[in-house]
Amino acid sequence: MASLTVSTGAVAGDKPAAADFFDRLGALCGKAFEGKVTKGNESDSAFANQRLVMHVRECSESQIKVPFHVGNDSSRTWVISKTDSGLRLKHDHRHQDGSEDKVTQYGGDTRDEGSREWQSFPVDAFSIANFKENGLDKSVTNVWHLGLTGDVFSYRLTRENRDFLVEFDLTQPVATPNAPWGHQ
Repeated sequence: MASLTVSTGAVAGDKPAAADFFDRLGALCGKAFEGKVTKGNESDSAFANQRLVMHVRECSESQIKVPFHVGNDSSRTWVISKTDSGLRLKHDHRHQDGSEDKVTQYGGDTRDEGSREWQSFPVDAFSIANFKENGLDKSVTNVWHLGLTGDVFSYRLTRENRDFLVEFDLTQPVATPNAPWGHQ
Protein backbone atom coordinates (compact mmCIF):
# COMPACT_ATOMS: atom_id res chain seq x y z
CA MET A 1 0.00 0.00 0.00
CA ALA A 2 1.20 3.51 -0.77
CA SER A 3 2.44 5.74 2.02
CA LEU A 4 2.52 9.50 2.22
CA THR A 5 6.22 9.91 2.88
CA VAL A 6 7.01 13.40 1.69
CA SER A 7 10.44 14.80 1.02
CA THR A 8 10.43 18.50 0.36
CA GLY A 9 12.70 20.60 -1.75
CA ALA A 10 13.86 20.57 -5.32
CA VAL A 11 14.82 17.42 -7.16
CA ALA A 12 17.80 16.74 -9.38
CA GLY A 13 18.56 19.71 -11.61
CA ASP A 14 16.90 22.13 -9.16
CA LYS A 15 13.46 21.45 -10.68
CA PRO A 16 10.72 22.08 -8.08
CA ALA A 17 9.08 18.86 -6.87
CA ALA A 18 5.62 19.92 -8.11
CA ALA A 19 6.97 20.61 -11.61
CA ASP A 20 8.77 17.26 -11.63
CA PHE A 21 5.58 15.48 -10.53
CA PHE A 22 3.61 17.27 -13.28
CA ASP A 23 6.19 16.33 -15.94
CA ARG A 24 6.28 12.70 -14.81
CA LEU A 25 2.48 12.51 -15.04
CA GLY A 26 2.58 14.19 -18.46
CA ALA A 27 5.03 11.53 -19.67
CA LEU A 28 2.11 9.07 -19.40
CA CYS A 29 0.02 11.10 -21.86
CA GLY A 30 -2.05 8.98 -24.20
CA LYS A 31 -1.92 5.90 -21.98
CA ALA A 32 -4.62 4.29 -19.87
CA PHE A 33 -4.25 2.05 -16.81
CA GLU A 34 -6.54 -0.14 -14.74
CA GLY A 35 -6.74 0.28 -11.00
CA LYS A 36 -8.37 -1.06 -7.88
CA VAL A 37 -9.62 0.29 -4.59
CA THR A 38 -6.98 -0.58 -2.01
CA LYS A 39 -8.43 1.39 0.89
CA GLY A 40 -12.02 2.40 1.56
CA ASN A 41 -15.19 1.65 3.43
CA GLU A 42 -18.75 0.50 2.67
CA SER A 43 -19.53 3.76 0.87
CA ASP A 44 -16.86 2.84 -1.69
CA SER A 45 -18.41 -0.49 -2.71
CA ALA A 46 -19.77 1.02 -5.94
CA PHE A 47 -16.16 1.70 -6.96
CA ALA A 48 -14.72 -1.56 -5.66
CA ASN A 49 -17.11 -3.63 -7.77
CA GLN A 50 -16.43 -1.82 -11.07
CA ARG A 51 -13.61 -1.74 -13.60
CA LEU A 52 -11.58 1.41 -12.82
CA VAL A 53 -9.56 3.01 -15.63
CA MET A 54 -7.58 6.26 -15.64
CA HIS A 55 -6.60 7.74 -19.01
CA VAL A 56 -3.94 10.46 -19.18
CA ARG A 57 -5.75 11.96 -22.14
CA GLU A 58 -5.07 15.66 -22.70
CA CYS A 59 -1.70 17.20 -21.91
CA SER A 60 -0.28 20.68 -22.39
CA GLU A 61 2.54 22.62 -20.79
CA SER A 62 0.17 23.89 -18.11
CA GLN A 63 -2.63 21.33 -17.73
CA ILE A 64 -3.24 17.57 -17.77
CA LYS A 65 -6.71 16.02 -17.97
CA VAL A 66 -7.14 12.50 -16.66
CA PRO A 67 -10.59 10.94 -17.12
CA PHE A 68 -11.44 8.39 -14.41
CA HIS A 69 -13.86 5.77 -15.76
CA VAL A 70 -15.84 3.74 -13.22
CA GLY A 71 -17.43 0.88 -15.13
CA ASN A 72 -19.61 2.52 -17.81
CA ASP A 73 -19.65 5.82 -15.90
CA SER A 74 -17.43 8.32 -17.72
CA SER A 75 -18.53 11.37 -15.73
CA ARG A 76 -15.25 12.15 -13.92
CA THR A 77 -12.12 13.93 -15.11
CA TRP A 78 -9.24 14.99 -12.89
CA VAL A 79 -7.75 18.27 -14.09
CA ILE A 80 -4.23 18.99 -12.86
CA SER A 81 -2.96 22.52 -13.62
CA LYS A 82 0.23 24.41 -12.89
CA THR A 83 -0.15 27.49 -10.69
CA ASP A 84 2.35 30.20 -9.70
CA SER A 85 3.02 28.36 -6.45
CA GLY A 86 2.52 24.67 -7.31
CA LEU A 87 -0.34 22.59 -8.67
CA ARG A 88 -4.14 22.66 -8.65
CA LEU A 89 -6.46 19.63 -8.77
CA LYS A 90 -10.05 20.04 -9.89
CA HIS A 91 -12.73 17.40 -10.44
CA ASP A 92 -14.77 17.97 -13.62
CA HIS A 93 -18.05 16.06 -13.22
CA ARG A 94 -20.42 15.78 -16.19
CA HIS A 95 -23.73 14.17 -17.03
CA GLN A 96 -23.95 11.77 -19.95
CA ASP A 97 -25.27 14.60 -22.16
CA GLY A 98 -22.07 16.56 -21.43
CA SER A 99 -23.64 19.15 -19.13
CA GLU A 100 -21.88 19.93 -15.85
CA ASP A 101 -23.08 18.30 -12.66
CA LYS A 102 -24.09 20.75 -9.92
CA VAL A 103 -21.16 19.38 -7.87
CA THR A 104 -18.20 19.98 -10.17
CA GLN A 105 -14.92 21.88 -10.46
CA TYR A 106 -14.15 21.12 -6.83
CA GLY A 107 -10.66 20.51 -5.49
CA GLY A 108 -7.78 22.60 -4.22
CA ASP A 109 -4.24 23.88 -4.60
CA THR A 110 -1.05 22.49 -3.13
CA ARG A 111 0.06 24.43 -0.05
CA ASP A 112 3.62 23.19 0.02
CA GLU A 113 6.11 21.77 -2.44
CA GLY A 114 5.17 18.16 -1.79
CA SER A 115 7.52 15.69 -3.42
CA ARG A 116 8.19 14.19 -6.81
CA GLU A 117 6.10 11.21 -5.61
CA TRP A 118 3.18 12.86 -3.77
CA GLN A 119 1.17 16.07 -4.11
CA SER A 120 -1.64 16.99 -1.69
CA PHE A 121 -4.57 19.29 -2.43
CA PRO A 122 -6.57 20.60 0.56
CA VAL A 123 -10.13 21.67 -0.24
CA ASP A 124 -10.45 25.28 -1.45
CA ALA A 125 -13.06 27.93 -0.60
CA PHE A 126 -14.99 27.46 -3.87
CA SER A 127 -15.33 23.74 -3.16
CA ILE A 128 -16.40 24.27 0.45
CA ALA A 129 -19.18 26.62 -0.70
CA ASN A 130 -20.27 24.18 -3.43
CA PHE A 131 -20.32 21.25 -1.00
CA LYS A 132 -22.36 23.21 1.57
CA GLU A 133 -24.78 24.42 -1.09
CA ASN A 134 -25.38 20.81 -2.14
CA GLY A 135 -25.68 19.25 1.33
CA LEU A 136 -22.21 17.67 1.33
CA ASP A 137 -20.99 19.20 4.60
CA LYS A 138 -18.89 16.10 5.38
CA SER A 139 -16.69 16.98 2.36
CA VAL A 140 -15.60 20.45 3.58
CA THR A 141 -12.38 19.04 5.08
CA ASN A 142 -11.39 16.91 2.07
CA VAL A 143 -7.75 16.58 1.11
CA TRP A 144 -6.94 14.86 -2.18
CA HIS A 145 -3.56 13.28 -2.83
CA LEU A 146 -2.03 12.19 -6.12
CA GLY A 147 0.91 9.80 -6.09
CA LEU A 148 3.44 8.56 -8.64
CA THR A 149 5.55 5.99 -6.84
CA GLY A 150 7.48 3.36 -8.73
CA ASP A 151 5.03 1.69 -11.07
CA VAL A 152 1.86 2.96 -9.34
CA PHE A 153 -0.33 6.04 -9.79
CA SER A 154 -2.49 6.72 -6.73
CA TYR A 155 -5.60 8.81 -6.18
CA ARG A 156 -6.43 9.28 -2.52
CA LEU A 157 -9.15 11.17 -0.62
CA THR A 158 -8.77 11.73 3.11
CA ARG A 159 -10.90 13.47 5.73
CA GLU A 160 -12.20 12.61 9.17
CA ASN A 161 -13.58 9.04 9.11
CA ARG A 162 -12.68 8.60 5.43
CA ASP A 163 -9.61 7.25 3.66
CA PHE A 164 -10.24 6.22 0.06
CA LEU A 165 -7.39 5.04 -2.14
CA VAL A 166 -7.31 3.77 -5.72
CA GLU A 167 -4.02 2.50 -7.12
CA PHE A 168 -3.32 2.04 -10.83
CA ASP A 169 -0.71 -0.37 -12.21
CA LEU A 170 1.48 1.63 -14.61
CA THR A 171 3.27 -1.49 -15.86
CA GLN A 172 0.19 -2.77 -17.70
CA PRO A 173 -1.33 -0.18 -20.06
CA VAL A 174 -4.86 -1.01 -21.21
CA ALA A 175 -6.86 0.03 -24.26
CA THR A 176 -7.80 3.69 -24.13
CA PRO A 177 -11.47 4.21 -23.29
CA ASN A 178 -13.92 6.42 -25.13
CA ALA A 179 -13.90 10.15 -24.44
CA PRO A 180 -15.32 11.13 -21.05
CA TRP A 181 -18.75 12.70 -21.01
CA GLY A 182 -18.65 16.32 -22.16
CA HIS A 183 -15.35 15.93 -24.07
CA GLN A 184 -14.63 15.05 -27.68
